[in-house]
Amino acid sequence: MIYIRLFLAFAKIGVFGFGGGMAMLPMIYQSAQQFGNISSDEFSNLVGISQVTPGPIAVNAATYVGFCTAGYGGAIAATMGVAVPSFILVTLTCYFINKFKESNVIKGAFVGIRPVTVGLIAAAVIYMGQSVFVDISLIPVLILAATLVLICKFKVSPITIVIGAGVIGALLCG
Repeated sequence: MIYIRLFLAFAKIGVFGFGGGMAMLPMIYQSAQQFGNISSDEFSNLVGISQVTPGPIAVNAATYVGFCTAGYGGAIAATMGVAVPSFILVTLTCYFINKFKESNVIKGAFVGIRPVTVGLIAAAVIYMGQSVFVDISLIPVLILAATLVLICKFKVSPITIVIGAGVIGALLCG
């Protein structure tokens, strides 16, 4: 049954998706490909939509993939799949971290997890970059460069940048 498959696919992400939504994007992309109904262009759009809508990116992305796969029931199944395991794991983790916060093993585990998180985010950039730079044109490259400068140098809010880039894209590329 498709609802169970969606729940299990996204439960895997909920259990093993460390580092937040951006780090989970490669796993979400692979799960979306398993159902075969979302192209890399659509996935890039999904990431953009998930960034500008309220809520965690992983939940928004799971809801979108579930809906595209099996309508409202699929959206609920995928959303519950990604959210329920995460909720349980976060609750257990908080308990054990507070109990063993001075443990060298716990401290060492976090040292090992940080580079993996960076690698997962880099993989998400590569997946998304494939669709952005298929037909390289000047406007997307300029938007990318401006985004990097505005965030890194001027600390401009990502919300402002996304809205501005959407307006620029609509005006110049639409």
